[in-house]
Amino acid sequence: MPQTLVRLPAALADLTGGRRSLDVAADGADLRAVLDALAAEHPVLGRRLRDETGALRRYVNVYVDGVDVRGGAGLATAVAEGATIDVLPSVAGG
Repeated sequence: MPQTLVRLPAALADLTGGRRSLDVAADGADLRAVLDALAAEHPVLGRRLRDETGALRRYVNVYVDGVDVRGGAGLATAVAEGATIDVLPSVAGG
């Protein structure tokens, strides 16, 4: 099964036992499948990243190989084997 590296900010590491980098095996080749697999192992993290409908929460930014998924296909973004997914909280303020 293809492996994908998911990197998390320190603020979310407590939801994965302190790990900021996770290798996730996912069926399918899109971001939704990777996040489903991640949530299966870390359900609280899954709820912090996506809402009840399965959509990304508005304060969560996700990048697949450096490309913001919100500017493209969103959860249907293709994830190639060996890809890196970065999860970052939105930053607001002035």
